[in-house]
Amino acid sequence: MEVPPTKAAKVEAQDIPLSILYQDADIAVVDKPCGMVVHPAAGNEDGTLVNALLYHLDGLSGIGGEMRPGIVHRLDKDTSGLLIVAKNDRAHLSLCAQFKERTMEKHYLALATGRMPECGRIDAPTARHPTDRKRMAVVTGGRAAQTEYRVLELLRGASYLDVHLLTGRTHQIRVHMQHIGHPLVGDPIYGAKHPAIRSDRLMLHAHTLRVRHPSTGEEMTFTSEPPADFLAVLDRLR
Repeated sequence: MEVPPTKAAKVEAQDIPLSILYQDADIAVVDKPCGMVVHPAAGNEDGTLVNALLYHLDGLSGIGGEMRPGIVHRLDKDTSGLLIVAKNDRAHLSLCAQFKERTMEKHYLALATGRMPECGRIDAPTARHPTDRKRMAVVTGGRAAQTEYRVLELLRGASYLDVHLLTGRTHQIRVHMQHIGHPLVGDPIYGAKHPAIRSDRLMLHAHTLRVRHPSTGEEMTFTSEPPADFLAVLDRLR
């Protein structure tokens, strides 16, 4: 039997609404909504952030390949907030170097269950879960992962946090918070049901991003305020 040739993957531009907070010839900073997948993959072939970027921007770097043009870092589908995109290869390499050297600063807003100490640092290596390959876990011998947090407000049964991500491992904040016994509210994978706390979304929002511009070296800071559904959960617990 003759097997037909494999069809080359191609990502189509789609006119999907997108909040672009800043762009120039090198970078774009977008405000990703909760529920949007960053790039096409099995089960999410279109309707992604990449499909929207191809429509709205005049160029994207090619280093990430056909399926991930311009993508330097990712946010989980259920995480909202800031994401920086490279519009050419030179900018892409510069941004990747900043991630590797940990000079790019990222802060998240998060709602964790329980009353937490005023501040803390979690230093626990992560890797694929030993029995559930769809999850990550704290694993001895895993990749180094560090997270700092500061309590912004203590609410009824929960702590509102500013989380400083020192490394960028998959699901890092979610895994670390579960590891210390304070899983994030609304987390369908690492969370735990709480009778007094209801949320239809993961309570994690990429709030602040500080980066050096790839061409000028200027330090730039971007901020995204939490969306209405995130704020509504906070208000219910105050």
